[in-house]
Amino acid sequence: MKKAILILIYTFISNVVFGQIANIIPTSSSIAHTSVSDIRNWSGFNNPAMLGYIEQSEIGIHYENRYLLSELSTKSVQLGISTNAINAGLSYSYFGYSLYHEMMVGLGFARNFSDKFAMGVQFNYYTAFFTASNSYRGALLPQLGLSVRLSPTFSIGFHSFNPFQTNINTEYVLKRIPSVFSLGTEYNFAPELVWRTQVDKEMSSNYRFATGFEYQMLERLSIKLGAYGSDYLVPCLGFGFNSGSFLLDFNCELHPLLGLNTMAAVKYKFNSR
Repeated sequence: MKKAILILIYTFISNVVFGQIANIIPTSSSIAHTSVSDIRNWSGFNNPAMLGYIEQSEIGIHYENRYLLSELSTKSVQLGISTNAINAGLSYSYFGYSLYHEMMVGLGFARNFSDKFAMGVQFNYYTAFFTASNSYRGALLPQLGLSVRLSPTFSIGFHSFNPFQTNINTEYVLKRIPSVFSLGTEYNFAPELVWRTQVDKEMSSNYRFATGFEYQMLERLSIKLGAYGSDYLVPCLGFGFNSGSFLLDFNCELHPLLGLNTMAAVKYKFNSR
C-alpha cells in the first residue's frame, strides 16, 4: 500500500512540477537551478558548454531528496576531464526506487574558445523501468549548450535538453521525455558577488523563471539566495564551502504545496593540467 501511495505521489509531483525542472534532470548546485549561465560550475545533465570552462579534471557526487521521500530521491555522479584540446565529461543519474526508477548516462564534449564563448554537446541514454511489463525501455537523446561572454562581467547561456522531443512507446503507455529549452544570464557585480537569471520552457508546460545571488562571504564560504516560479513561487537558500581541492554545496528550497526539497553535492578537483 505504501508503494502504491508513493507511485501516486510521484505521478502528482511529476504533473505539478513538469514545467519547472524535470525529475530526470538532476538539480544543479547553482541556487534555484540557475545553471545555464554558471561558468564557475559544471553540473552533469545541465548546460554542457560549462564543461569547456573547467581547468582541472574533477569528480563529483550529488544527492537530492524530494519532499522528504527517499523514494523520490535523485543520486548522480559526474567526471570531468580537462585537456588542452577539448574537455570530456561522463555523468550518471538514478531517480526513483525499486518499483519505478529512471536512469540516465551521458557522455559530453565541450571546448572553450579563448574565453570568448564555449560550446558543448552531450549524448544521453535514458532508460526507465516499467513495473507493468517488468522491463526496461530506453532512448538516445542529445543535449546542446552555448555560453557567450559579452564582457568580463556579463555572460549569457543557452541550453537544450532533448530538443527533438524523443519519447518512449510501450504496449501500455507512452512515456514522454521532457524537452526543455533554457536561456540565462550571469552578471558579476564584483568578484565576490554574482547574480544569475534563467528562463526555462518545457514544450508542453508553463515557463519557469528563476533568479539567484551568490556571495563569497569569507575566503572559503559562500552563501546563496534565490527563488524560482512557475505556478508557485519557491524560495531557495544554500551555502558553499571551498577548501581548494574539495567543494561542498548544500541547497534547500521550500515549495508552498509539496514541502522541502534538499540537495547536497561534493566535488573534488585534481591537479591543474
